[in-house]
Amino acid sequence: MQNANIHEAKTNLSRLVDAAIAGEEVVISKRGKPAVRLVPVESEKPLRRFGVMRDSIRIADDFDSPLPDDILAAFEGR
Repeated sequence: MQNANIHEAKTNLSRLVDAAIAGEEVVISKRGKPAVRLVPVESEKPLRRFGVMRDSIRIADDFDSPLPDDILAAFEGR
């Protein structure tokens, strides 16, 4: 963990940012008390991996078959 006061943070901002990106905890203090924590920004969206669930999910052969009338009526509020 790196601690720096505001003056040190202004002087060494680039080094502190690099340390935070590398996973180190960086705390900047004001008047001797911890004020802020410098953390890296998380990536916007994780990369999608297509086909991860392949061979794990099965769809029944009758998936698209019409519903029985009584169940369809219940869904439609009749």
